[in-house]
Amino acid sequence: MAVSALFDFQTLNVYQLCQWTAWLISLFLIYNVSRLYLKRRELVATYRPFPGPKTHWLYGNAHMYTQNGTEMDDIRQYSEQFPYGFTMWMGNFLPALLICHPEYAKAILSRQDPKHKMLYDFVVPWIGRGLLILSGPKWQQHRKLLTPGFHYDVLKPYVKLTSDCTNVMLGKWEPLASGKESVELFHHVSLMTLDTIMKCAFSYQSNCQTDSENEYIKAVYEISYLTERRIRFFPHHSDLIYYFSSHGSRFRKALKVAHLHTDKVIKLRKESLKQESELEKIKKKRHLDFLDILLYAKDENGQGLSDEDLRAEVDTFMFEGHDTTASGVSWTLYCMAKYPEHQQKCREEIREVLGGRDTVEWEDLGKLTYTAMCIKESLRLYPPVPDIARELTKPITFCDGRSLPKGAVVVLNMYAIGRCPSIWEEPEVFDPMRFSPENASTRHSHGFLPFSAGSRNCIGQNFAMNELKVAVALTLQRFELSSAPGKEPLKLSQLVLRSVNGIHINLKKVES
Repeated sequence: MAVSALFDFQTLNVYQLCQWTAWLISLFLIYNVSRLYLKRRELVATYRPFPGPKTHWLYGNAHMYTQNGTEMDDIRQYSEQFPYGFTMWMGNFLPALLICHPEYAKAILSRQDPKHKMLYDFVVPWIGRGLLILSGPKWQQHRKLLTPGFHYDVLKPYVKLTSDCTNVMLGKWEPLASGKESVELFHHVSLMTLDTIMKCAFSYQSNCQTDSENEYIKAVYEISYLTERRIRFFPHHSDLIYYFSSHGSRFRKALKVAHLHTDKVIKLRKESLKQESELEKIKKKRHLDFLDILLYAKDENGQGLSDEDLRAEVDTFMFEGHDTTASGVSWTLYCMAKYPEHQQKCREEIREVLGGRDTVEWEDLGKLTYTAMCIKESLRLYPPVPDIARELTKPITFCDGRSLPKGAVVVLNMYAIGRCPSIWEEPEVFDPMRFSPENASTRHSHGFLPFSAGSRNCIGQNFAMNELKVAVALTLQRFELSSAPGKEPLKLSQLVLRSVNGIHINLKKVES
């Protein structure tokens, strides 16, 4: 009897324990489901004034972000239906107002809202918390510190270096100019812009253009691709899940290559600055290059940049100074191939300015007026950075009376803004005269944003424009460009504007 009673008592305790566990699990699930439901209702209410495309019940609008080269034009078409902006959902809990009108862009860029943390944090393992990511007082400190590195006295000697690097690329194109095969631009141009930034900003002879298997370029491609894929695949937003995924493993391997390259550049420059001959060169130049500014920088307490901050700024500028410029140069040359009448006008101007020289000089840049107009029109249609994201630190009311509260996320789509039909007449037409001096005064101040605008505009935009002018001028002087039949590029936003199938053109040597 005693044993039987004890057994019944133990059975009862186990039963009660299971019952209580089930109740606790149920309460936990109900609490979290209720919390998510309320969060979803709050988000829907926040973005209700900004209707957008129809969403899927589970993944929102994520199905639009494919890799088939149509998403950019899909967004542009939606911008015609929703002229100022519309809400896009990545799943059920990541909405953002996608801005496609200059007036809305102006309202955002006149503020100091930080970059959207969730999206930009995915690039932090690569470029650290440098000027691109920072906000607040530390951003202001770094911006003030780095601004002298882009003074025109500093940029002047870079024109010769850029010419040299461009000529190396063009020399490699010589054997390709008589063949029937098209040339894929982006890879060649990326090597050239990396070579340029290494020599100009870091006093580093990379020889990357003659190294056919450049590991850094491959690593940058891999990191860009994997970062974009992570943003678009919600389970990979979890650091733990991403770490054990195949993409996470690939990301870490590419990251190691990129950081080893950066560390090597910094180390070599530190060692060279110990030499008296190198210090004499700096005295003769009477200015510091970008990396030298970072190495010599001191705050008000006499403290230099930490190793972490130093690497972050070098990685940031190495990415922004070569990958975005490579996109701009590649798409501009694509436009020159696509619109031969404008290409010929540029070539005539270039011949008149250069007079047969194969090196562009500082004084030439201001004389390449029509070429500059063509470059800007190309950047309008194909902005190197297709979108940027901000998280509002205070409420905002737009020009049409609609509002968003603090904490809302906005994405400025430069591709749609550059093709906004209410601002640009016949926006799909390639018309460089939009940027003529007489038309500049009538253009909307925020209708052309390849380098963003406001206090957080691109610090290196003058460097980039100079490099674009040099690359385009020397290329058109030596080669006639034409479209490659059947190889129309499929546009892809992958941190910078790329193409799924590459950017192909045909080359023909210009007869002297």
